[in-house]
Amino acid sequence: MTPKKQRRLAFAITLLLAGGGAAALAVYALQDNVLFFYSPSDIADHPEKVPQGRIFRVGGLVEKGSFKKDKGLEVHFVVTDGKNTVPVAYSGVLPDLFREGQGVVAMGTRGMDGVFQAREVLAKHDEKYMPPEVVDALKRSGHWEEGQTGQGGNS
Repeated sequence: MTPKKQRRLAFAITLLLAGGGAAALAVYALQDNVLFFYSPSDIADHPEKVPQGRIFRVGGLVEKGSFKKDKGLEVHFVVTDGKNTVPVAYSGVLPDLFREGQGVVAMGTRGMDGVFQAREVLAKHDEKYMPPEVVDALKRSGHWEEGQTGQGGNS
């Protein structure tokens, strides 16, 4: 092999290694910024996917009769997909459209006691919309009727 070809080969290998290193660093940096969505059934069926302390989103319907208000801004409610449930604790002001029986997505972490500690709670914004993740979770659990509205009313 000529010295010119050796330099080209060394340059190509160096370029590939640098590109691979940059891609690995980018994936590692973004790993903590990716928020995963889980339904209550996903959490019940695969608890190893959702370790304590990891931030993720859980969604479904607020179970009827589960909303309890403590002193101050502390609230407790249960999110269900019709098959399984996840107890949620939240401290803060709930969205105006938050109601039992309505779709909700909460972001936070799962505590050692299994209670989801929500940092943020999002409720659907009108009677025709339900977050696509919630619709998919309800369909997977068999609690979605095709006549229901969802995803901007296009379902």
